[in-house]
Amino acid sequence: MAAVVLVTGGTGLVGKAIEYVIEHEPEGSRFGKRPGEKWIYASSRDADLRDPEQTLKLFEKYQPTHVIHLAALVGGLFANRERKMTFLRDNMLINDNVLHTAHVKKTQKVISCLSTCVFPDKVEYPLTEEKVHLGPPHNSNFGYAHAKRMVDVQNHAYKEEFGCNFTSAIPTNVYGPHDNFDLKHAHVMPALIHKCYLAQRNDTPFKVMGDGSPLRQFIYSRDLAKLFIWQLREYNDVEPVILSVDEKDEISIRGLANSIVKVMDYPGEAIFENEPNDNGQDRKPASNAKLMQLIGPDFKFTPFEEALRETVTWFLENYSNARIGQYPLITS
Repeated sequence: MAAVVLVTGGTGLVGKAIEYVIEHEPEGSRFGKRPGEKWIYASSRDADLRDPEQTLKLFEKYQPTHVIHLAALVGGLFANRERKMTFLRDNMLINDNVLHTAHVKKTQKVISCLSTCVFPDKVEYPLTEEKVHLGPPHNSNFGYAHAKRMVDVQNHAYKEEFGCNFTSAIPTNVYGPHDNFDLKHAHVMPALIHKCYLAQRNDTPFKVMGDGSPLRQFIYSRDLAKLFIWQLREYNDVEPVILSVDEKDEISIRGLANSIVKVMDYPGEAIFENEPNDNGQDRKPASNAKLMQLIGPDFKFTPFEEALRETVTWFLENYSNARIGQYPLITS
């Protein structure tokens, strides 16, 4: 029986990247579509996954054999700070409904997408998979982080009691085409790309919150898509896997802003507002040693500047249709 793969959150950043890879890699290849395989990319228009009845109807409609569970209420630093209870409750409802329905409908495999924010705030670096539950997460996003942590708990419980093949992935900071560029809700990279664009078009300073010192690992969405496809087909352990570039590829927010200035041909420089309270965590390097040991040395990540340029190009070409919020250009 050919696989039917349901991708929840399938029209978002990572879902669109999975669709791109499935359609563009050679059929039958490691990351390409397999003969007879069917991929369904579901969005919130198809079902409100906070509602158990709508979740069940979605599964009954498509009868998935496999699920890549990406759907979540997500946001940047300030959205997480301001809406901790909403992020906690909505994400716990979504995750519980998807996993319970997959169990009831005897889905063969589920991979859920977590985040490095699940790790403790006070922990020895680099982050590794076994450190997820060693302490409380950073206070800035504890609602979202605890909801995502519970997925790992549920995966183990479903496996121990019912033998379910449920597992999870922990990506670092994802970016790429189809990202959310709304300044109120975006993560750091798409927010800076949009800010730089507006500064360039409006002839205003390109201001960056904080002092630029925090370090982050960024993974291109189309690279991450390949890793999800690999995990779906080749990884069958309940323990999560960190999906990331190497620790040595950490980039400071200052370096990121300067790279955006370069790629977008912005005529000025990024101006840092030097408020340390706006920085978030200083760094949270994650080890990809387990991933690379499992997937093998032939897997290569897209070089950062090439991937950034592809992201910026997509943003500029799709500005009128991208998720940008309401930010009119200044006209005279």
